[in-house]
Amino acid sequence: MRVWRGDVELDAGPRQQRCLLALLAAREGRPVGMGELINLIWGSESPISAVNVIHKYVGALRRLLEPGLPPRAGGAFITRRDSGYRFLAGPDNLDLVAFRQLVAGAKESVGQDRMDRALDEYLEALRLCDGPAGDSLADSPGATAVFAGIDGEFLDASIAAGEVAVRAGRPAQALAALRLAARIGRLHEPVHAALMTALAAAGHQAEALETYRNIRDHLVEELGIDPGRELQEAHQQVLMQAVAPIAEPEALPLLRPAQLPPDQPMFVGRTYELRVLHDLVRSTRDTRRTSPMVVAVDGMGGVGKSTIVTHFAHQVAADFTDGQLFLDLRGHEGEDGSVLAADALRSLLYGLGLRAADVPDTFDALVGTYRSLTAGQRILVMLDDVHDAAQVRPLLPNSVDSLVLITSRRPLVGLAASDGARLYRAYVPDLPDAREILTTRLATLPSRARSSIDGAVLDEIIELCGRLPLALAILAARLSVRPNLSLATVAAELRDGAQRLAAFPNGRGVTDPRTAFSWSYRQLSPGAARLFRLLSVALTPGITLEACVSLAGQDAGRTRAELEELAEAALVAEDVSGCFTSHVLVRAYADELFRSVDPVAEQRAAVTRLLQYYLHSSYHAQVVLEPNRTPIAPGPAEPGVVPQRPASYREAIDWFADQREVLKEAVRVAADLGYGIVPWQLAITLQQYFEWFGHFQDWEDVMRFALRAAREGGDPVGEAHVLRSLAGARWFFGANEESLELLAAALRVFVERGMLLEQALTQINFHSAYTALGEHERALERAEIAVSLCHAVGNQKAEMRSLDCKGRSLTHLGQYERAAVELQHALDLNLAVGRRHEEAMIRVSIAHNLIELGRTADATAELRRAVEAARSVGQGPYHFEAFRSLSELLIETHDLPGAREAFDRASAVLQSFQGGGPRRMQAELRRLAARLSR
Repeated sequence: MRVWRGDVELDAGPRQQRCLLALLAAREGRPVGMGELINLIWGSESPISAVNVIHKYVGALRRLLEPGLPPRAGGAFITRRDSGYRFLAGPDNLDLVAFRQLVAGAKESVGQDRMDRALDEYLEALRLCDGPAGDSLADSPGATAVFAGIDGEFLDASIAAGEVAVRAGRPAQALAALRLAARIGRLHEPVHAALMTALAAAGHQAEALETYRNIRDHLVEELGIDPGRELQEAHQQVLMQAVAPIAEPEALPLLRPAQLPPDQPMFVGRTYELRVLHDLVRSTRDTRRTSPMVVAVDGMGGVGKSTIVTHFAHQVAADFTDGQLFLDLRGHEGEDGSVLAADALRSLLYGLGLRAADVPDTFDALVGTYRSLTAGQRILVMLDDVHDAAQVRPLLPNSVDSLVLITSRRPLVGLAASDGARLYRAYVPDLPDAREILTTRLATLPSRARSSIDGAVLDEIIELCGRLPLALAILAARLSVRPNLSLATVAAELRDGAQRLAAFPNGRGVTDPRTAFSWSYRQLSPGAARLFRLLSVALTPGITLEACVSLAGQDAGRTRAELEELAEAALVAEDVSGCFTSHVLVRAYADELFRSVDPVAEQRAAVTRLLQYYLHSSYHAQVVLEPNRTPIAPGPAEPGVVPQRPASYREAIDWFADQREVLKEAVRVAADLGYGIVPWQLAITLQQYFEWFGHFQDWEDVMRFALRAAREGGDPVGEAHVLRSLAGARWFFGANEESLELLAAALRVFVERGMLLEQALTQINFHSAYTALGEHERALERAEIAVSLCHAVGNQKAEMRSLDCKGRSLTHLGQYERAAVELQHALDLNLAVGRRHEEAMIRVSIAHNLIELGRTADATAELRRAVEAARSVGQGPYHFEAFRSLSELLIETHDLPGAREAFDRASAVLQSFQGGGPRRMQAELRRLAARLSR
C-alpha cells in the first residue's frame, strides 16, 4: 500500500490506518459499514474505542489525501455513507481502478480477436502490481480475504496474459508478470502452468521444467498432494515440446527485466533506514544530475543490508519503467572469488535481452554495449555484496534517470569520491524493531508455545544476540522446528560467552553468524586479523587506541591503521569517545579464533601486556594525585607496553573517570587469572579516586577482589594494604566494628615488618572508626600514636592528617583551646605543603571547634573556605561535610536562606556519589532537611 502526491511518496500513517485505507480502496465505489470495518480491522477482538479510532483514522487520511480540506469536511475521496464510508477514485488516482479497466479492455480485445492489443492492455495492467496486496497489513480473516481477492484478480490476469502472449507470438513479454504471480501464488497451480507454457514458448524449456519441479516439491512438502491435472498436462507439453519456441521479432533488443530477488515475506520495522533511502532516492529527481543515482549501503555481516535494500527496491521498482536488474557479485569471497566485472556485464546484457551470439568479447566492447542499451532508460540496478568500487564502476547504467542500489561489507569511499555515490551504513535495529523481527517470526509457533513466551526473557535473548537480524532469524527458525525448546534454555546457551555462537546451527544451507563474520575476517591483512583476535580479550565492550597499542605490543601508527581496516570491514566501530567496540557476536567469533589460532604463550603475553598497561597508567595517574603515602611502584613493564602518563591533576582525574569500569574489571580479571599483574597494586592506585569522587561500592568491590588474590597468592604485605583500604570503604558504609577488625589485622603485619608510615596511616583510620563509635578517648590515643609515628618517618602529609585527628578528638572531649592549637598547627603544615584536599578537612574541624568556642562568624568563614578548597580538587566527602556543617551553622544563626542554599549544595554533592551516597550521609541530610522544614 503506497500513496503518492505528484512525485512525492507520502507516509500513510500507522499500520492500522494504512490497513483502513487499503480496505476502503479495495472496495472502491462501494460503501463499507462501520461494523464491517471494525470486523475487517480487528476481527473478533475489537477494542471498545474502535469506532472512535476509525473516525480518527478517516480524519487523518482525508487530511493526507487532500491537504487543503477544511476541518471536519467530507472530502472527495473518502465520503460518509450511512454508518460507514466509501472510497471514490478514478483510474488516474487509484491503480486498482486502472488495473480493472485495463483488464476489462483486454478481455474485450480478446473477444474481438485483437491479440496484440489485448496483450498490451494486460501487460500495462500487470505492471501496476508490485507484490501481494495489503503488504502484510491484515490482522483479521476478513481483511486477509479482501486482500487475497485482489491477489486473485492479479493471478487471473497474469494467466490470461500468458495465454494471449503465446497466441500472439510474444510469450517472453508475459514472463515478468507470471514470475511475480508465481511468487505471490506459491502454490497456485494454474499460474505455474501458465508460466511453464510461456517459458517453453519463449525457448526456456529448462526453466519451465525447473518451475514444475519446484512447485511439485512445494505441493508435496507443504500440502501433501501431487500436482493437479492442469499442471501435469503443462508439464507433459513441455516434455513433449508440444509448445514450440516462438521466434519473436528482432526489434526488441531491450526487454523489461524484473530480476529483483523476492522480498522478505516477514519484513518488519526498519522504518528509519527505509526513510533514509527514500530521501536519498528523491534526489534522483534533481534536474541538475548528469549521472545515475547510486546509493551504497554497507554494514557488518548479518545486519540485514540485502534484506533492507531488496525491500526498498520493491517499493520503488514501479518508478523504473524499463525494469530491474539484479546481480550477486559475491564480494564476500574476496578479490579472487568475487564476480569479475566482465562476467557481471555479460549477465546484465543477458538480462537486458541481448542474445549470447550478440554479446561482444572484449571488456571495452561489453562496457560500451551496456551503456548503449541503458542510455536514456529508467532502470533500477541492484548490485548485492560488492567487493570494491572498481568491481562496480563499469556496471553503472548510462542514464540520469536510473537508480543503482549497492550492498557491501565495506564503505565504497572511492565510489562516493569519483562517482557521487551516496553512502549509508546499516546498523543493528533498535530494541523495538529487533523485538518485532523476532516476534513476527515466532508467530508461526503453535499457540501453546507462543503463550509461554516471557517478554523479559525474549528481550534478554535479543540483547544477547546483539539485536543482529541474522541471529534472530536463525533462532526463530530453530524454535519453529523445535517448539518444545524453551526460551529460557536458549537464553542460558547465549549467556555462556564461550559457547554463544553454538546457539546458531550451521550447515545445511544456513548462513550462520560465524560464517557471515568469517567472510569479512578472511579478507583482512595478517596484522589486522591478529589484532581482531587480540581484541577479544578487551576487558570491557570498548577499548581505547592507547590500550590497543599495548595489547598488540606494537607502535601506535601501525595499530591505528589496523583498527581502521577493522572498522572499514565493519568488525569494529569507533564511538564518539574514541573507544573501539565490537558487536557481541563478532567478539564471540574473535574469541573463538583467539583460542584456536594463537598459541597459549601469545595469549598470556597479550593479556599480560593489557593488564600491565592499566596498572602502570594508573600508577602514573596516582603519582600525580600525590597521596599521603608514596605510591607503590610496580615492577618493570613487559616490552611493548606503553602506559599513559597524565601530566596534571585534571588529566589524572580524567584518566580515572574515563577508565573506571575497565580498571575495576582489570582487578577482577587479574585476580581470577593469577598472572599478568599483582591485583592489589592496581586496586590501591584506585582508592583515592574512588574515595574523593564517592565511588564507595566500587572501592569495596575491587578491594575484595584484591584481598582474595593476595590471600591465594600468600602475600601478607599486599593483604595488609588491602585490609587497611577495605576498612576505609566499610567505614563509609557505617560498618565501624568490621572496620576495626580489618585494621587490627593490617596493623599486625605492618608492626611485624616495621613499616612505620603504614602503621601511622592505620592509626589514623582507627581514629575515624572510634570517633564514629563515639569513643573519643580511644580515638585521641590513636591520633597521638599517629602523630609520633609521622614525626619518626618525617612525613608531613600524614602528620597534618594526624594533627587534624587529634584536634577533632580534643574538640569532642571539650578541650577547645588545646584543640585550637593542634588544628592551627595542622593548617600551618597544610598551607606550607599546599594540599587542598586536607585543607578542606582541617578547616571543617577548625569550624566545629570555633562553634564550641562561640565564634560562629569565624566558623562560618572557615566553612566557606573549606567548601572552596574541597570544590577546587573534587574532594567529595569533605565538600559534602563542609556544606552540611555550614547549613547547620546557618540554621543556628537564623540565616535560613543561606542554610537552604548550603543544604541544596550538600544534596547535589551527595547525589553525585555512587548510589546516592552512603546511608549515614543520607541520614545526616534527612535530619538536616527535617530541621529546615520546621
